[in-house]
Amino acid sequence: MFLRRSHQVDLEAYYPIRPECQDSVPKARFKLRTGKTLSERRWHASFSKEGHLDIARVLRRIQRGGVHPAIRGAVWEFLLGCYDPNSTFDDRCLIRQRRRERYDDWKAECQKMVPTIGSGNFLTTPIVTDDGQPIENGEGANDDESPNQQGRSNDAALEKKVIRWKQVLPQIGLDVVRTDQSLVFYQTESNQAKLWNVLAIYAWLDSDVSYVQGMNDICSPIVILLENEADAYWCFERAMRRLRDNFKTTATSIGVQARLSTLSSIIKVIDPKLHQHLEDLDGGEYLFAFRMLMVLFRREFSFIDALYLWELMWAMEYNPNTFLLYETSAADVTSANVTEKMLKRYGKFERNNVRIGCKDYQSALAVFLAASILENKHKRILKEAKGLDDIVEILGDVTGNLDARKACKEALEIHKKFLKKAQQPS
Repeated sequence: MFLRRSHQVDLEAYYPIRPECQDSVPKARFKLRTGKTLSERRWHASFSKEGHLDIARVLRRIQRGGVHPAIRGAVWEFLLGCYDPNSTFDDRCLIRQRRRERYDDWKAECQKMVPTIGSGNFLTTPIVTDDGQPIENGEGANDDESPNQQGRSNDAALEKKVIRWKQVLPQIGLDVVRTDQSLVFYQTESNQAKLWNVLAIYAWLDSDVSYVQGMNDICSPIVILLENEADAYWCFERAMRRLRDNFKTTATSIGVQARLSTLSSIIKVIDPKLHQHLEDLDGGEYLFAFRMLMVLFRREFSFIDALYLWELMWAMEYNPNTFLLYETSAADVTSANVTEKMLKRYGKFERNNVRIGCKDYQSALAVFLAASILENKHKRILKEAKGLDDIVEILGDVTGNLDARKACKEALEIHKKFLKKAQQPS
């Protein structure tokens, strides 16, 4: 009975909101549901004596009622592929220790270039000019180790990488200050610095993507859930493997464009009338759904509901081969010979993809979730939308009013409908 009596107290205790923000923050719709939500007891009972996780049992529970906040960080590490469910407690302890050591090495490398890294503070003002020269009195600037003076600066490509990285650090800091401001957690500079460190080190290691606004919204909940900064980094890194293409931009395209194109294709198949209306309004590129897909509906849901939505989506998209794909170059890892019994270890959404042999990464559940939102607004869009601004306004009404469980259920139905219609001969 504990969950039923105190669910609201539990949620407020885990994600406290600043008193002055109480009235402006959307109320969470998520409730802990006895017998449905993955509880601490159920979670611990899902491990064998050696530490092997019954992932099928866990996925079923998450897909029915989400995860209790007390274990959310640990559960997310499995959902995002940080650990193999077949690993033991000892295996994971060793992996965790090695990853923490690697993170510390990377952090030390970054700290040599910018001493503010790991100091408990973070940057919001530029420290280098456009050509990489240190800005005098720049906060956190390290004149002795500017790109032009480092021992490794003979490598022109490395020097360019260092300059680009130093230029993006203040932008990360400015976004950190704006991230989840209503939460008590980010009232302390040390917690803001933790978020900044993770994003800054990721930007250094993944120079192709570096940092793009919106990555802070993905990283923030992970930093809150996982106390150890290195663990938070690795969990964020795994999340970015799923979302990385959203943030990768070129001179001619935005990263999330491929998913917007997929969304367009889905609506064209399941609702040709709505698609034609959007085309007539010059909305065929579906840019009005940009924010939804870019940051996984963080702005459309309250903080608590967004976490619930994410874990539902990741549970539904779960593929037990994910860990192997992350840890090896495993081109051999395949779903070709998956039996129905083995499919129980897959999430509902991924199960359907495996059955029909779909490997299109862009057809992520998030795209079908966006399609379900458009379908729910079908009548209003056809009746009221006379231009793109009207579409944006209509979709804006969903903010804070979406039920994550219902939205995911509708997304799965659209996924099945799309697969069925797409397979029919023209």
